[in-house]
Amino acid sequence: MSNEPKFQNSSDSAAEMAGVLERNIKELMKLRQQDEKEKTLDEHIADKITRFTGSMSFVYIHLVVFTLWIIYNKGLLGIKPIDASFTGLMLSASVEAIFLSTFVLIRQNRMNQLADKRANLDLQVSLLAEHEITHLITLVKAIAHKLDIEEAHNPEIDELTRHINPEQVLDTIDKQKKNSIKEGGIEY
Repeated sequence: MSNEPKFQNSSDSAAEMAGVLERNIKELMKLRQQDEKEKTLDEHIADKITRFTGSMSFVYIHLVVFTLWIIYNKGLLGIKPIDASFTGLMLSASVEAIFLSTFVLIRQNRMNQLADKRANLDLQVSLLAEHEITHLITLVKAIAHKLDIEEAHNPEIDELTRHINPEQVLDTIDKQKKNSIKEGGIEY
């Protein structure tokens, strides 16, 4: 038996990575399916309406209906108009616009909730990764000290081994933001 380190060949590594990637995609799909299951009936209806109203079919239907309405009420068909001043058309379009904007807002609220949920997940994963990386740097630094590697004495590494407090980062961002605004800069 050989004591030489065994390295994975690139195809094994790619297959392993593909497996991890596939697992992550499946987990994301499960989360999205769970989000779909948690939607209320009203949210399902609002989603279907906004999906339809955001389509070209909706545009074409309106083009046809409005064109026919105008042709009919201009008297071009030889039939007595029912809305010669087009007030009925304007009223219908206004009421429709009110309802459509409400459906769009309902869908946007739901999308904002999902975006907040994903942002929280991203933050938790980032904090966990930062914590793990800090521990790895600490471990590698200790090994480098033990092996008397010059880079172990780099002051930048000392800074990297300190845990970052998320609240402190947010406070620093807020202070920078306020200073930028005071100086006439932009808010990011």
